[in-house]
Amino acid sequence: MISKLKYEEQYDKALRYIFGKTLICRNLERATELAKSTGLDCVTLEGDQVSSKGCLTGGYFNTSRSRLEMQKKRSEYLQMIEDLDKELSGFRVELKQTESSINSVVSEMQKTETKQGKSKDAFEKIQADIRLMKDELTRIERFRNPKERSLAQCKANLEAMNSTKDGLENELHQELMSQLSVQDQHEVDQLNDEIRKLNQENKEAFTARMSLEVTKNKLENLLTNNLFRRKDELVQALQEISVEDRKRQLTNCRTELTSTEKRIKKVLSDVDEIDKKVSEAVKQQKALQKELELWMQKEKEAQDKMEEDSKRMEKWAAKENLLHQKIEECTEKIASLGALPQVDPSYQRMSLKTLFKELEKANHHLKKYNHVNKKALDQFLSFSEQKEKLYKRKEELDIGGEKIRELMQNLEMRKVEAIQFTFRQVAANFTEVFKKLVPQGSGHLILRTQKDTEGNDMEKEVETSDEFTGIGIRVSFTGVDAEMREMNQLSGGQKSLVALALIFAIQKCDPAPFYLFDEIDQALDAQHRKAVADMIHELSDKAQFITTTFRPELLENAHKFYGVRFRNKVSHVDCVTREIARDFVEDDTTHG
Repeated sequence: MISKLKYEEQYDKALRYIFGKTLICRNLERATELAKSTGLDCVTLEGDQVSSKGCLTGGYFNTSRSRLEMQKKRSEYLQMIEDLDKELSGFRVELKQTESSINSVVSEMQKTETKQGKSKDAFEKIQADIRLMKDELTRIERFRNPKERSLAQCKANLEAMNSTKDGLENELHQELMSQLSVQDQHEVDQLNDEIRKLNQENKEAFTARMSLEVTKNKLENLLTNNLFRRKDELVQALQEISVEDRKRQLTNCRTELTSTEKRIKKVLSDVDEIDKKVSEAVKQQKALQKELELWMQKEKEAQDKMEEDSKRMEKWAAKENLLHQKIEECTEKIASLGALPQVDPSYQRMSLKTLFKELEKANHHLKKYNHVNKKALDQFLSFSEQKEKLYKRKEELDIGGEKIRELMQNLEMRKVEAIQFTFRQVAANFTEVFKKLVPQGSGHLILRTQKDTEGNDMEKEVETSDEFTGIGIRVSFTGVDAEMREMNQLSGGQKSLVALALIFAIQKCDPAPFYLFDEIDQALDAQHRKAVADMIHELSDKAQFITTTFRPELLENAHKFYGVRFRNKVSHVDCVTREIARDFVEDDTTHG
């Protein structure tokens, strides 16, 4: 059957798995023969199926309700909906474009109207300014003539006064023959008062004239430079902007707006029709979908029923085959028994009733053996095999346990050796460092064990690391032959020195990147502080030492100095020079 199918290469394995062992036959009889002879599944042209296990499957199928036909209709409806969606999208795009063009035309009209309104407002404002300027100019012209006449009169009066003044000055230069009379003196005083008054009026008139001329010049400049020019510009702009053209353009825009609104209405009506068609298509699709789901449900139920019938048929076929096998086995057993033995002659003479009694006795005798465990022998053999396996497993575990114990013993020995090796290194370094710190003294470390709690400097033979209980320190500050002391017998400064010696000894075995010491020389005297400073300087090639101190000895070999100040309840750290650090330490020592 696989040779008659056409499909894509990617589905080859799946189709071969389903149809690879299926034959197409002309009729049901030929299909049954081939299924028995070849062991393959067969199918007839009418759709009947014959399984290689002996099951038959067939029946009527309505081709008008084919799923392929429904799928074809569904695809057509989906394509129709897709086309309608595309057409609807086109109408929506056209509608958006029309709305955009309408918005642009309306916006242009609004801009034109706004511009026209602004021009009109500006023109009216300029006309008002021109009227104000004309009124101001008229007022100035009205006040100008009286002021000019007053000015001319003032000038004439001034000239008359000047001539009078000249005459009077000439008279003053003349020698008086005698004193003036009272009347002449009074007339002279009046003339002087009148002269002063006229001079004052002249000054006021001159000041008023100057201010009026300044105001006149300002107004003339404003009228000439700004208002007339702005008037000409507005007149030109109004000439360019024709009201008829704007009306004509507004009429065209309204006409175009009307046509666009008609097109929009038409598009909206088309959209409504399309929506109705789409709704009908969707409803039809939903109905077909429901019908398709109903038929698919029925098909599934029919397939489930067919599968159940097929499973039932297979079970019956399997039972039939099993019964045939049992019949064959019984036949073989009967044949293997051969000829039956001859019956005892004594039973031949017995009646049927007597034979039944004898059979009943034999069955009663056999009932005694009903409770015998028939599986005892099998269980015994099974348990014996398990016992042998467990014995072998125990031997393997014993061998593995012995190897593990040997490994643990070796590791424990290595651990003890590592402890002793490390202790010997630290002890040697401690003796060396203590000798450098206290040249006239000596010191060494003691490894304590459970057997020797007092401790001595002799190496002991130990088997496990649990026997080690601790480390003791014995030192002498007065000489090699002097009495050795424990830590609890030393003073505070001596304990500090021993602790530093132990730290330096460990540092030589396992150096750290840096060390931070906080006033380690506080309890030491000057000689021991100098020794500690030299030791730190010696070890500073391989590690960094950071110390805090109030003594000058540690400053001699230091590379960097930092001063800590406490001000306003806040600590401040600054980098300082060696001299500043030494002065601070010496000053603190002096005042301390």
